[in-house]
Amino acid sequence: KSVARRLGVPHYVFNFKDRFRRDVIDRFVAAYEKGATPNPCIDCNRFLKFDELFRRADELGCDTVVTGHYARVTEGGEGVPSLRKAADETKDQSYVLYSLLGDRLSRVFFPLGGMTKEEVRAVAADLGFSNAKKRDSQDICFVPDGKYADFIERYTGKTYPPGDFVSTDGVRLGEHKGAIRYTVGQRRGLGLALPESLYVTEVDVPHNRVVLGRDCDLFSDTLTANDVFARPGFPTGVPVRVRARVRYRQPERDATATLSGCELRVVFDEPVRAITKGQSVVLYDGDEVVAGGTITEKGE
Repeated sequence: KSVARRLGVPHYVFNFKDRFRRDVIDRFVAAYEKGATPNPCIDCNRFLKFDELFRRADELGCDTVVTGHYARVTEGGEGVPSLRKAADETKDQSYVLYSLLGDRLSRVFFPLGGMTKEEVRAVAADLGFSNAKKRDSQDICFVPDGKYADFIERYTGKTYPPGDFVSTDGVRLGEHKGAIRYTVGQRRGLGLALPESLYVTEVDVPHNRVVLGRDCDLFSDTLTANDVFARPGFPTGVPVRVRARVRYRQPERDATATLSGCELRVVFDEPVRAITKGQSVVLYDGDEVVAGGTITEKGE
């Protein structure tokens, strides 16, 4: 509000609590209850920061939605806008914005996409903005302490029963404290005294089991995703060479992707560690985002 006052522009506060609860928090909880590990920031960008903002922009007669995301929109081939990485790749947020691919991209402006965070802070300080030194957000906004399982239990009023830790060949290794407390790739916090380091390789909700295996058991070279967004003209039914990222901060890997209907299949040149249901796979051609979707399955 103080920034808007200093700039001399109107400041409005919109109440999106119900939409946030339904399309961010409830989806987050439902994913964990199904043994998946969601990324609520992607849903928040999709449903709140852009779906609701575009609706309000239309009501106010505004042509463009401007946000502080670190990403860029450039003119692509045949007049189709392209979503691209930020100039500062250490702050790049293009991974969480793939749901913008399509018509809406032409109405978005990311003025910070060509700047570093230090440059942005310097400009804000020069203009006397009160948030020039605001700390970076790190955790999910509605779980600031990072204790996801505790939040889910408070939010739902449920308790999630203990069950078995089992090895990849089905041998019981001990008792877990509720399946929602574990995610693929986890090693710490298992509460087991084991002769070797084991990692969560699967959260088997139907049988209330958490499967543990060696680090090598975490690697897979294929995945399937749904709820796919792709840039206009992205080929369907034919393999396309891409670079693919399966988590926000993981590096991209060379892969071949095939979009068939609403399903995306990605085959990596080399196995990738900890491909996880509920996370998103985002495809790049150079620095351009060309497609993305929610991971539903991984190969062996």
